[in-house]
Amino acid sequence: MLSWGMAQTPSAAEKRSPENNNGAKRLPGRPRSEQARQAILRSTSRLLQRTGFAELSIEAIAAHAGVGKATVYRWWPDKGALVVDAFASSAEEELHFPDSGSVYKDMSRQMNQFLTILRSRRGRIVSAVIAGGQSDPGLIQAFRERFLRPRRQEAYRTLRRGMERGELPRNLDLDLLLDVLYGAIYMRFLIRHDQLSEEYIADVCRLVLKGAAKSGHHLLRLTRRKRSAAREGPAFSPAVVAARTKADSALRS
Repeated sequence: MLSWGMAQTPSAAEKRSPENNNGAKRLPGRPRSEQARQAILRSTSRLLQRTGFAELSIEAIAAHAGVGKATVYRWWPDKGALVVDAFASSAEEELHFPDSGSVYKDMSRQMNQFLTILRSRRGRIVSAVIAGGQSDPGLIQAFRERFLRPRRQEAYRTLRRGMERGELPRNLDLDLLLDVLYGAIYMRFLIRHDQLSEEYIADVCRLVLKGAAKSGHHLLRLTRRKRSAAREGPAFSPAVVAARTKADSALRS
């Protein structure tokens, strides 16, 4: 019988379970695997800031991250998907939409955050992806699916909150509205025919959002008038009312 004072021999399972410095057991492989994934994303962002998309290679990314090519392809099917994920992961926290109770404030704040990213070295990644995507359909598709779509879904929720508060009409075309708002940013970012500034974003938001609200309310008033006229029937149509008013005036004279 072993004495309680003697050191007990660890079992085979205990030998296979690695521990951190605090003695807490961790699942083998997972932390190291996630560390490798993050290293790949960081290396992709750094290398792309130095070179163009066409010159970037999976071999160079793997070497910079200290992993093998097989490790890279374990998570990403091609270079385009990796580049887009690297950009999206670096910008994710900055591009969330706030919920301040004002659709104008929420949209303009998020758009200004996007402006900050475009002004930084990461702006080169966006321009490289858009430029490369003109001849590489897979790259521009990855940009749409992995970066634009998640932002778009969050923008829908922000605009719908504005609808619920009565700031925007409920029949608004959300895709058209977002295309106008963000298309204005991409236009000046890529063409550079004029300054892309906070003042410009404020003007775009004011023009588009307030214009949408005004046009929506105008359409709502027209719809209500048509419904009211339909309920009253032809006897109360504007033409009939005008004719009766003219006849009454003639009789009184």
